[in-house]
Amino acid sequence: MSKIIVTGGAGFIGSHLVDRLISLKHEVFIWDNLSTGKRENLNPKAVFTGVHDIKNKDVYITEPTDYIFHLAALPSVPYSVENPIETHDVNINGTLNILEFAKNYSVKKVIFASSSAVYGDQELPLTEDKPTKPKSPYAFHKAVGEGYMRLFTEVYDLPTISLRFFNVYGPRADPENEYSLVISKFLKQKQEGKPLTIYGDGEQSRDFVYVDDVVDALIAAMEKGSVKSEEINICSGERITINKIADLIGGEKDYLPIRKGDVLHTLGSNSKAKRLLNWKPKTSMEDGIRGFKAL
Repeated sequence: MSKIIVTGGAGFIGSHLVDRLISLKHEVFIWDNLSTGKRENLNPKAVFTGVHDIKNKDVYITEPTDYIFHLAALPSVPYSVENPIETHDVNINGTLNILEFAKNYSVKKVIFASSSAVYGDQELPLTEDKPTKPKSPYAFHKAVGEGYMRLFTEVYDLPTISLRFFNVYGPRADPENEYSLVISKFLKQKQEGKPLTIYGDGEQSRDFVYVDDVVDALIAAMEKGSVKSEEINICSGERITINKIADLIGGEKDYLPIRKGDVLHTLGSNSKAKRLLNWKPKTSMEDGIRGFKAL
């Protein structure tokens, strides 16, 4: 059994990760300020340290900790465009605080939730050897976070790994959030009998990956033995247009102007994840949406 901190453990992906870690009999501590996470997502068998903001340097645990999963962030491209200073403070300064804590308390490894947004618009498929070309403050913050992960590995011998999540979907994604992932929002609009809101012409495409598959990747990253810092895509390796998603869910469509900072197309290669983590996604888009709709 390991002692594990999950920042953002009350959020969408973080709460699913906590549930899995608890099922694996680990001792889990949740750091979350509940700005986007929800109390109802908290696993009662985990230790919630109280409302903890990663922007602050307060230390809530002073005993040895084995691993940190750093998922806490303000994770919206549009919000970062509107609020670059606030999101910088959380996404960059907060990440540096987590790394400093990990260094000071001899943490075995930090697993960082990065994003495919770091690539910007480039020739597809996106592979880890391509340069980062962020188009939004949020994407830039994640690229800087990856840089800090590499730096702390090289300078302080702190093992780190950055997982570049593509478009994650599944239960607990918040449909009430203005910037929520499109699938959650479409399902909510369908439930309410409203048209499905699409920004742009709907022909932009995304590489979607189901949340359970993402948790598999996070666990694999924790168990990976190498101390070399890596960036690894976590994606399906397939893409689907927003119009196709709307067709799968069903309902009228309402087209609005495209949003600033949005990337037109994403498609990742997951060959590195297969090679280094022995990971590949198990859930098809059709099965994922079908299961999501049944909840």
